[in-house]
Amino acid sequence: MSSTSLNPPAQLPAESAYSLRKLDQVSFAVVMPILAILGLIMLTAPTIIVLLASFSSSATLQFPPPGFSLQWYLSLFSFPELRAAALNSFQVALFTAIVCVVLGVSACLAMINSRGRWVAAMDALVMSPLALPGVALGLGMMAFFAMVGIRLSLFTLIIGHIVICTPYVVRNVLASLTQLGSSLQEASSALGASPAYTFFNVTLPLIKPGVLIGAFMAFLTSFDNVAVTLFLSDARTEMLPIRMWSMIENDLDVRAAAISGVLIFLTALLMIAMERFSGLSKALINNKA
Repeated sequence: MSSTSLNPPAQLPAESAYSLRKLDQVSFAVVMPILAILGLIMLTAPTIIVLLASFSSSATLQFPPPGFSLQWYLSLFSFPELRAAALNSFQVALFTAIVCVVLGVSACLAMINSRGRWVAAMDALVMSPLALPGVALGLGMMAFFAMVGIRLSLFTLIIGHIVICTPYVVRNVLASLTQLGSSLQEASSALGASPAYTFFNVTLPLIKPGVLIGAFMAFLTSFDNVAVTLFLSDARTEMLPIRMWSMIENDLDVRAAAISGVLIFLTALLMIAMERFSGLSKALINNKA
């Protein structure tokens, strides 16, 4: 019986192995910045195009614009239907954000202080609107309201917006509560503080960044939502996204780009204000330190 011996795999020379490692490092250092630049272009290009188109001298959307003018921004002040639609969207978004914060924080406190399978089931149920297409969700809620005999109105629209916006609050607040832990609440309770006092004076100040970010995301999601708004609003209540959609669909009206420019500017201001009052960056820096 003959025995066979396995030859060990050939080893690369030390210089070749070093060259391969060096090439891998150089490739990584070159490819990653290129991918980052491409991603940045993809994120910023639509915003830049809309902003440039909003200053067009043409009455219809064109890019590149044939000329530049501020007339479409000035014309927004003499557009009463647009102001009414913007006010409706703002009121619905503000009310939705407030309700979502109340419901979301309550749900997070219940989940963080409980054990069992129902916690995972509740989390999946609350987050399920993010996994469903907006069109399917809006159509389903419209069919549900019709089945129970509730006519479409501002009430049904707000209910729909609460359903799709609450997950943003839950996810951010739950992350803050998980990072916070339970030691401070337990210490407060051990010192004789009531649950209400502990929440408002210990827990809430510490999870404020998560609450504000969740409320901000809920407000923006409600304000610019189209799919659910299209199915759940009645003909008498005109919302800004639907008004902009009709402007683009019928005439390619450049005023829609001007509205987008105003919204981009206001969103940037809100983000700066949110950062100032939430102190999120300072909290991240302190955690890294």
